[in-house]
Amino acid sequence: MSLEIRVVLVEPMYQGNVGSVARAMKNFGYSDLALVNPCKLEGQARAMASHAREVLEGARITSTVEEAVKGANLVIGTTGIPSLKAGEHIRLPLYTPPEIKERLKGYSGTVAVLFGREDNGFRNEEIKSFDMLVTVPTSEEYPVMNISHAVAVLLYELSGIESGENPLAEGFDLRLLYGHLGELLEEIEYPPHKKDKTFLMLRRIFGRAGLTPREVQTLRGVVRKIERKIDDPSGNVQDSLQENEGEEDIEKFISE
Repeated sequence: MSLEIRVVLVEPMYQGNVGSVARAMKNFGYSDLALVNPCKLEGQARAMASHAREVLEGARITSTVEEAVKGANLVIGTTGIPSLKAGEHIRLPLYTPPEIKERLKGYSGTVAVLFGREDNGFRNEEIKSFDMLVTVPTSEEYPVMNISHAVAVLLYELSGIESGENPLAEGFDLRLLYGHLGELLEEIEYPPHKKDKTFLMLRRIFGRAGLTPREVQTLRGVVRKIERKIDDPSGNVQDSLQENEGEEDIEKFISE
């Protein structure tokens, strides 16, 4: 089992940058490239790709970020603009490339690493959808890197990662878990002005946890049981976590 890295460029504006990214990917042994609404890829892109033209020509072209990350177990966004305040959770927490490498060590699956637009990066709604965020520490005098340079730095760090036998949960199952959590916040009448921030924090907590399929199913079972208890406070609900497809018994999970 291995850990696969997919590079996703969101609406790249300059074909030379796309070609340079393809070259950097081949430098470090990667070939899975997805492009969301890219610029035209013509002679300059091929010239900058040099001997990595097969990476460029094999790139998947999509119209949405959702299509580009389809099948990925974990979605990591890159940013050069950290939050200015601890209370601004959209861009927190931020990890450096070595920290991301350490957190992914021992896992298997597909990790999509997204790089934003050259002129204004990612929109806030896009950032909220990422499981983790990574930044390359740079000088405060000029913190924003060229996209191909950022790709090269990150892939250099990840190229030596040690994959393992712990499979990352499927992205589809994670989205189901997040959906259950959102429903639970509604059911307990969580304060509306805090709900979005709290939901984002929960997503980031679970994102950096590197959940396995079994752990996700167990968490989904716990949330469902809480919801059913809320629906029937008398305690007459006799459901079992084992009734939920793919879910494990909590006590057995904890005891191991």
